Amino acid sequence: MNPERQYHSLEDFLASTMSHVDGVMDDGFGFGFPVKGREIEAVVLFADISGFSTRTLDMTPAETLVYVQNFFAWVTAEALNGRPGIVDKYIGDEVMVIYSREFGSEDPFADAVNAAAAMSRRDVLAYRPHMGIAAGPVIVGYAGTALRYNVSVFGAPVALAARCASVRQAEDDDRVISSTMAFPAADWAYRNLDDVLPPGGIQPADYQVFELQEPRMVPMKGLDSVEVREIYNTGMWRPTQSAEERAKAGVAYLQTNGRYWPRVDGAGAE
Repeated sequence: MNPERQYHSLEDFLASTMSHVDGVMDDGFGFGFPVKGREIEAVVLFADISGFSTRTLDMTPAETLVYVQNFFAWVTAEALNGRPGIVDKYIGDEVMVIYSREFGSEDPFADAVNAAAAMSRRDVLAYRPHMGIAAGPVIVGYAGTALRYNVSVFGAPVALAARCASVRQAEDDDRVISSTMAFPAADWAYRNLDDVLPPGGIQPADYQVFELQEPRMVPMKGLDSVEVREIYNTGMWRPTQSAEERAKAGVAYLQTNGRYWPRVDGAGAE
């Protein structure tokens, strides 16, 4: 990892490198919009919360906010710990992280897999995230107009990583799995699991908690069927406090300490 090639954001990266496209186009009604970006090879990692809608159904909005923010703080720390990735965006209960040699990564795919494994290994609140990974050419570019814009990543790997995150355990597999990651079989190629994820970690030195599954065809919305491989975490956290309980306790703590003033009626008045 080269510390001289790390960036805090996609905005930093785009401002510090040469763009491959840089122009202004007309929307057809006289309104201009920028087209500026840099094409790179990258690996996209998507992670989201298992059963988010069901698990937050009885939460207040403030509790849901704490619940999601706790998740984002945790997975972001795991994704970037010792790995030169860049968080692209947070959407609902999803986070999207990008790895690339242009960001200082020596092996972007291995970095993404290790980031997903770190999320899975240290899932102390049992969020049980779904994770999808895909590699390929993307463009880092401006999204929006002069009125409001940000910088994001565009390209087929973005949609493919999101689709891989939605891959579920095979119907004929009734094992209890704590979390999974899925990716196109072609991206894994001829890698060895123990080389990418050495046994041990927080487990005994010779114990491999992860299992690499055989390739299988999975139908994906808008993409027909894609041959994927999955890595299952066969270990399981038994948390003393669930993520839901922590969120509720967090809001209670904020209110007790005068940092939360809930609305009493629709107008927010006492």
